[in-house]
Amino acid sequence: MNLSIAAAEALDEADALAEMKGRFILPEGVIYLGGNSLGALPKHVNQRVSQTLASEWGADLLRSWNSAGWVDLPRTVASKLERVIGAAPGSVAVTDSTSVNLFKVLAAALDKTTTAGVGNRRKILTERNNFPTDNYIAEGLIRLTGDRHELIRIDTPAAILPELDEDVALLMLTHVNYLNGYRHDMAALNAAAHRVGALVIWDLAHSAGAMPLDLTAANVDFAVGCTYKYLNGGPGAPGYLYVAPHHIGNCQQPLSGWFAHETPFEFSPDYQPAGDIRQFLCGTPPVLSMAALDQALDVWADVDLSALQEKSLDLADYFIGLIEKKCAGHNLTIITPRERKLRGSQVSLTHPDGAYAMMSALIAAGVIGDFRSPNILRFGFAPLYIGFVDVWQAVDRFAHILEMRIWDRPQFHTRKTVT
Repeated sequence: MNLSIAAAEALDEADALAEMKGRFILPEGVIYLGGNSLGALPKHVNQRVSQTLASEWGADLLRSWNSAGWVDLPRTVASKLERVIGAAPGSVAVTDSTSVNLFKVLAAALDKTTTAGVGNRRKILTERNNFPTDNYIAEGLIRLTGDRHELIRIDTPAAILPELDEDVALLMLTHVNYLNGYRHDMAALNAAAHRVGALVIWDLAHSAGAMPLDLTAANVDFAVGCTYKYLNGGPGAPGYLYVAPHHIGNCQQPLSGWFAHETPFEFSPDYQPAGDIRQFLCGTPPVLSMAALDQALDVWADVDLSALQEKSLDLADYFIGLIEKKCAGHNLTIITPRERKLRGSQVSLTHPDGAYAMMSALIAAGVIGDFRSPNILRFGFAPLYIGFVDVWQAVDRFAHILEMRIWDRPQFHTRKTVT
């Protein structure tokens, strides 16, 4: 691999996605490798939110629930997302947070196994290093349901298949691991789980918007995800959930709020769940953040998702090559899989005692990634606005920080609340 700056410039020149960078607002002098934590701001979102504030809320007030389509936002926004994740029309709802949505689909999936006559299955399989909130939510639901289920934490991806047996009710996994970027074979694991009668829930937080997904073809039962990473919906943007069409109406989620009612504005004293994906809603949609997300998702209308994934993998390969060449001898270890089919759109490095300080020094130098405890530096490659010259310059700055031991200055060791 040619790792020169000239080679990087040539790759950017030939990049079919290069024009997409102009659709985002990015600060001058910053190389943003944090899109796997918070996506960049798409252009026109400011204008859309300002319009929602000034015209829809400020002038039209209550009328905007109808005239501006506020009431329909959970589905109109979802329709844009369905293309990105390969979901059938009417199978996605944009609502609440990823954690709340996971609680809903976990409960619905367990309800499904019970109504299917296999309610004696005790196990919920997950990974020990799954994103912590996913496992926390499962623990909380288990407590609420009287400890009828047990959360089984698997240490390695290779150990998942041997654990799948007829005592497993659910397999709950994150498609791309948040720590090391490992990517599961979604279709193969679904097939294996279904062979023993288990259902599967996927967290798509680190894959949607970074690669093509086809939830329909992969025979996914349930999925959840956030929209503020590669989908660029903004900090705290609403999450989403997916329910396979054949499960809709055949299971129950417990948060039976009024927007999940068949006729919410009849104000019936008794609950009757909607017969479609609306049954997985809960309360009133957050209109301002929904409007921002709605505008942000317009970016995806003409994106070639296969080209997107190819570029993300190429960027990561280029980054790995540069790290090995320019940052050798500084006790860094790459923990992300080298094999492309096993990798998401990030690269993670470890350092035994300086990872936090190194990331702090990088951020001060205008290269923004993030740190994950205990010793992981994470770099995300959002192909819509990151190029090969960006990667070259980022590693060049990192090499300088390492060579001069800038990272070991006291100010870079002081932990901030958010890392």
